[in-house]
Amino acid sequence: MSGAVGLHSNSVIMEIRAGAGGNEASIFARELFRMYQNFSYKQSWNFSTLDELVAEIKGAGVWEKLKQESGVHRIQRVPKTEKTGRIHTSTASVAILPEVTQKEIGIKESDLEITFSRAGGPGGQNVNKVETAVRILHKPSGVIVSSREERSQLKNRERAMQILRAKLYDEKRRKESEALSQERRGQIGTADRSEKIRTYNFLQDRITDHRIKKSFHNIQRILDGDLELITKAFQKEASNG
Repeated sequence: MSGAVGLHSNSVIMEIRAGAGGNEASIFARELFRMYQNFSYKQSWNFSTLDELVAEIKGAGVWEKLKQESGVHRIQRVPKTEKTGRIHTSTASVAILPEVTQKEIGIKESDLEITFSRAGGPGGQNVNKVETAVRILHKPSGVIVSSREERSQLKNRERAMQILRAKLYDEKRRKESEALSQERRGQIGTADRSEKIRTYNFLQDRITDHRIKKSFHNIQRILDGDLELITKAFQKEASNG
């Protein structure tokens, strides 16, 4: 990562997507979102939801503690709806992107296609009668972002632009990488079951991180936001390296 990131190490955009596994993958993606939200509260960070499973996290050392979370997370468990006791394997992708400024990533207004809609509430209700939700298409790259949590159209537009700049910066960084041909396009990956950085095995009550080859127990406690053991293991690995 370039030196510019150091200027924004206290602010990141997090995006989570359900991958392989149908409804169980969607449930897992929401559990991961809640895990990072609870961890943020424990760290006294500011956690702001921007869109469904997209958030801005601000606080001391947030980039250093969360950057290793990017990639495909895999879960193995028996869903509550599974009557035969069969183990299901599902995935969700996590992207942690450092926030960048307009100065670092210039975006032309003519490259944007902006649409507005009403921000839907629970059960399909409209939380207001004005079109406050914002969707932005960056035509040159095809990247689409949206924001609907703020009450004003202007604030949602600003939030969406934050996400867009972070995504375009990440793509620019990857294109500059010497290992571009071997890298997946963007942090989010394809969410295929074979691509994984971490496995959450409920039957063995064990989380295994495949990059540092370490295991952690008490899955529920970790999913409730107790990520300290994992983040410290990565920091220790980095200091030893």
